[in-house]
Amino acid sequence: MDVIRVFEKQQFAAEKMKKVGLFDTQNLFCDLYCLEPGQEQKSHTHAHEDKVYFVLEGKVRVRIGGDEKELSANMLTLAPAGSEHGVANHTNTRSTLLVFMAPKPQH
Repeated sequence: MDVIRVFEKQQFAAEKMKKVGLFDTQNLFCDLYCLEPGQEQKSHTHAHEDKVYFVLEGKVRVRIGGDEKELSANMLTLAPAGSEHGVANHTNTRSTLLVFMAPKPQH
């Protein structure tokens, strides 16, 4: 059994949001998104995959479809397959999220 101490895996980069892979199977993946102030994941769409954003620390602005909301620690939301979505750290402090996607995209 793999056990991960999530906060020990945090990595931040000045140039862009950092994605850290935690779990990756045939069926899903789980990443850690580490955002410095002002960084974002541009809006995009996955035709067949659902994505869950779970905020571990900080605050982010999440866009799903035409809706936008601020999420803080211990809040999560779902971007259903086919919906345009993205996340931005609009604050002056770092933000960290767990992100799950299933089924795993087949590139």
